[in-house]
Amino acid sequence: MAHEDWTVDRLHVALPHSASRQQLLQDVNLTPIEDLPAVLDGWASAAEQLESARPRIEAARAHMKTRGVVPDLETRDVTADILRDAEPRHGSRDDRGRGAA
Repeated sequence: MAHEDWTVDRLHVALPHSASRQQLLQDVNLTPIEDLPAVLDGWASAAEQLESARPRIEAARAHMKTRGVVPDLETRDVTADILRDAEPRHGSRDDRGRGAA
């Protein structure tokens, strides 16, 4: 799926963990408007990486179901990489909680 096909709702649905979904919504709500495209691009990239892994995940599930063992796959947990890549590309996260008081 191309970046232009993503919406915030579709990104939210594509993320597998409630913590990442919550972070997406926090980023969308607290990011300054001018920085929002870059933040959303990061989340779209993360969702695309997760989507591209789906066939391997489904194949491993099918293998496990039919054979009762996890297939011998070369794997690497890239969750931290994906979440890091989805991080906002602007300023410090410390300024997120400040309002316009």
